[in-house]
Amino acid sequence: MSLPATVIPLPQPVLLPVEGSAEAFPVRRVYCVGRNYADHAIEMGHDPNREPPFFFQKNADNLFSGRDFPYPPLSNDVHFEVECVLALKAGGADIPSEKALDCIYGYGVGIDFTRRDLQAEAKKLGRPWELAKAFEHSAPVSPLVPASRLGHPVNGRVWLDVNGVRKQDGDLNQMIWKVPEIIAELSKLFVLAPGDIIMTGTPAGVAAINKGDSISCGVDGIATLSLNVV
Repeated sequence: MSLPATVIPLPQPVLLPVEGSAEAFPVRRVYCVGRNYADHAIEMGHDPNREPPFFFQKNADNLFSGRDFPYPPLSNDVHFEVECVLALKAGGADIPSEKALDCIYGYGVGIDFTRRDLQAEAKKLGRPWELAKAFEHSAPVSPLVPASRLGHPVNGRVWLDVNGVRKQDGDLNQMIWKVPEIIAELSKLFVLAPGDIIMTGTPAGVAAINKGDSISCGVDGIATLSLNVV
């Protein structure tokens, strides 16, 4: 069935590259898990005990696969947060955790860049975080690697270097809420669908970046990502 004519041009679809394939992964929504590593919860001033997972969203077009990250306006304190990324091929509501892995198409690594000064102000005023989280180019992501090739990793070093110096160093096994639980809990709040991306939280060591910095990061056994701050 053909689409009706539109009064303005259709927005370009958001497509993520797939490693080793000419086909791309179309993105529908982007969900993020906050405070999912105990040491990061502590460094941000929160209780690391297992509380219900905390979710927020970025926009699909915040994702990008370029090599340059443009420092955003209206902030002087932009922080990196390296994360394992999930891409869903199926979804639904109230997904049982024992069936959650069946929903995953593949994995990657990404960075949740955050305008920390704007986030702090929003927290103080009890306002949402979108200004701090959902800005242009705020979520660089590596090419996705299909789970059919990887399986479903439960261990793997999660790391990030700035100018060759290790800043973040954790492991997937340190997640407070594991991948099947994240999907199950998120599906209680939203109807998940093919094309959804989930950023699964970051280990400790988040810090500010500056123009001219070179960033490399990865999840061992999954993917790596490198970019420059411009």
